Amino acid sequence: MTALVEFTDLVGQDVATVREAIRRGRYAGHTAGLARGQLQCNLAILPGELADDFHEFCRKNPKPCPLAGVSDPGNPHIPRLGEKVDIRTDAALYNIYRNGVLADQVRDLNEYWRDDLVAFAIGCSFTFENALVKAGIPMRHIERNVTVPMFRTTIETEPCGAFGGGMVVSMRPVSKDRIEEVYSICARYPLAHGSPIHIGAPEEIGIADLGKPDWGTSVDIGQGEVPVFWACGVTPQVAIMQARPDLSIAHAPGAMLITDVNELTPPIYPYNDNNKPTF
Repeated sequence: MTALVEFTDLVGQDVATVREAIRRGRYAGHTAGLARGQLQCNLAILPGELADDFHEFCRKNPKPCPLAGVSDPGNPHIPRLGEKVDIRTDAALYNIYRNGVLADQVRDLNEYWRDDLVAFAIGCSFTFENALVKAGIPMRHIERNVTVPMFRTTIETEPCGAFGGGMVVSMRPVSKDRIEEVYSICARYPLAHGSPIHIGAPEEIGIADLGKPDWGTSVDIGQGEVPVFWACGVTPQVAIMQARPDLSIAHAPGAMLITDVNELTPPIYPYNDNNKPTF
């Protein structure tokens, strides 16, 4: 039986060590704070006949779906992210959907991979989290070793074909006196969803209770803090669930694909990030 490792065993380890633990099925938890400096990605894997529409959906919605790379049909590698990265084995945990409904959770895709599947790698928030931590801005979910809280919202994405639906956001408490700094830092990372899209007043974007996230674990809002919301890479999973393909695959929320490229790698489709949110 393969010996398992804990998150704390992998903190501070290089990307090769972390990937080996994931690839061998020794670790299936969240990857926030691991292999710092490396780009981490959300995954969306679809049958080839839906790939063009989903590609266009990402292009139209670059905040929640900043596209880092796309595979050729049946190819489990995306050269733009590193030749050694294998889509089938290198995410920490995968969700398998049948007709838009979660059917299974697995540690590798060897049983499910098909010659028609196309993999989309979408940038994730862990990149800007590393930058915020370096700046001395605490990330409570990392401190508590839990997955960031994520919420469905009433913010609509721009649809394409069968893909559409509401945007998902992730939430982190931030001290009021550091909001400007957070905005400035995050805007440097367009592949990590860039700057926040909303600050405070969760009800304005359709969130009724911050204590009941749709994914992840709730965290408290401390005195002098406000909830800050970023576009989230679970958004394309919601769009895929709405499209209801016979088979689709995604990373389990928080359990990302760690790549061999730097976290400053630009998105395929750059976008402007000049609109400063207010609260």
